[in-house]
Amino acid sequence: MRKLNIAYVSASDPRDKKVWSGTHNTVFNTIDKNVGNVVPLGPYRPFFATFIGKSLSFLSKILFKKRYNYRHSRLLAISYANYFNRILKKGNFDLIVAPAALCELAYIKTDIPIIYISDATIQLSLNYHKSLTGLLSYSEKETLKIEQLAYEICDKIIVSSDWALKSLIEEYKIPADRIMNLPFGANMCLLPEAKDLSNKFTGDTCRLLFIGVYWESKGGDIAFNCLIELLNLGIDAELTICGCIPPEEFRHEKMKIIPFIDKNSPDGMSKLYDIFLQHDFLILPTRFDCTPIVICEASAFAIPCFVANTGGVAGHLSEGKNGYLIDYNDTGKGYAQKIAEVFTDKEKFNLLKKTSREEFDNRLNWDIYGEKLKMIIDAILSNE
Repeated sequence: MRKLNIAYVSASDPRDKKVWSGTHNTVFNTIDKNVGNVVPLGPYRPFFATFIGKSLSFLSKILFKKRYNYRHSRLLAISYANYFNRILKKGNFDLIVAPAALCELAYIKTDIPIIYISDATIQLSLNYHKSLTGLLSYSEKETLKIEQLAYEICDKIIVSSDWALKSLIEEYKIPADRIMNLPFGANMCLLPEAKDLSNKFTGDTCRLLFIGVYWESKGGDIAFNCLIELLNLGIDAELTICGCIPPEEFRHEKMKIIPFIDKNSPDGMSKLYDIFLQHDFLILPTRFDCTPIVICEASAFAIPCFVANTGGVAGHLSEGKNGYLIDYNDTGKGYAQKIAEVFTDKEKFNLLKKTSREEFDNRLNWDIYGEKLKMIIDAILSNE
């Protein structure tokens, strides 16, 4: 049987592990492993359209105190289409896969089946995600128009949470049979086997891990407050901050800071692997998120997650299985109380560690994603 030839449509380079928290790279490799030969059509940056867009955004901030979202502008979308249409016509492609590529897809003209992959919709992100907050009215309408045009030409839209799936059905009127909820996996090339975690040591110290490049947007201050609350409850707790340097006022003898680790390097990946092994819980009081990949990664290490109930985080966190959702407005006390409840009940703690790993094995890994994606693709192509 001839191997499928798949066009990977994105302005980014899917071979770059730093793009989209590594998700482009893992999706690219997953398709290549499970489905067929994948050809990246990017990276591509139209200089003129980008320059004009950035200039308009700059002027908009000065004149109107509003943002112009040039990343989803008609000018940029047309520039992408001119580039990608030429390549698609020349190539002999069976399928197009376009992760997080609304603007790239909007004006593409082709008969090739298209699968779009994302973790959110624009409607959900407007005035929620920083990059889509405070837009000009015109820019907001233009952004939504670009998104709608992209959806109209897609044969299948795959999202990573019911949060996003519900938005597509209710706000965009996309038929349910054109959508699928498929959670992502862990973006780490070094992961433990389940058997290697059976003897993972849990001592008398409650070891918390906070991972994030952006202290404020990931709720670092709330994680710090949680540490203080745990100590006030009489629990010997420690907090490791990994990926950023907090403001000076957030310091404590029970807190350790590990600045940015490059998980794309073998040394960085090895360090991150060891960090996960050395902790009991992941705390993520994120202020805005879709489906955090770090939940999948923590679950692979049998680490329960305590995460702010916001956005699409429930797509990766199953309540009581690989952690707990905490009220968005909680400032640290609720996190501490729930963590203390689990940590002081060894039977409950051990069971939660076990089911966290099971969530990874059964749902939150790229092998499962690849198998289900292949089934979707086979179904699409069989109807062509």
